[in-house]
Amino acid sequence: MEQQKIIITGTTGMVGEGVLLECLNHSEIAEILSVSRKPTGLSHPKLKEYIVPNFLELKEGDAMLQGYDACFFCAGVSSVGMSERNYTLITYETTIHFASILANQNPQMTFIYVSGAGTDSTENGRSMWARVKGKTENTLMKLPFKKSYNFRPGFMKPVKGQKHALPLYKYIGWLFPLLKLLFPNTASTLNQVASAMIVCITSNVEKSIIEVRDINKLAIIE
Repeated sequence: MEQQKIIITGTTGMVGEGVLLECLNHSEIAEILSVSRKPTGLSHPKLKEYIVPNFLELKEGDAMLQGYDACFFCAGVSSVGMSERNYTLITYETTIHFASILANQNPQMTFIYVSGAGTDSTENGRSMWARVKGKTENTLMKLPFKKSYNFRPGFMKPVKGQKHALPLYKYIGWLFPLLKLLFPNTASTLNQVASAMIVCITSNVEKSIIEVRDINKLAIIE
């Protein structure tokens, strides 16, 4: 398998940082472009950075985004305390704008979107965040990528050395072995999430919605 050149967004957040660290050490990844609002603070021969304060200001034909095999879209925010309008702007409109640019410039690209366990594909449920995530997933699947995957992780254990792990995950990380034992389909490590993403871009994975059980299975295969 030819080594892959990938884009990762959200690399200064917990999920994106964990995925980035795993990909930097993976033999099948040749080059990584971090697209984020802030620098990662990392230096690595595989890593290039593109600082974009507002993804909605990106334009078609952006040379920095051309020539990549895949995008791992890990950027996102919590819906806690947000109105549906503001959450939709960040979660749906920003993601679709960015993905549309990539699809038009890189039609042979594989796009992987980090959604979340409990996402509502019907877009009609009572949970605001789940509806918006569902709408985002559904729209992404209509874009002309070679392949698209929606990852729905649950609890994620940070990668060793992460600087941007959420406090909640630091405080209850000791519960991870118990979660894996009692509820194996609710938790993954971020190493597993990243490994499953790499399997999806280097293998023929038929499912487009990747739940926790799928993430853990794919990571074992990898």
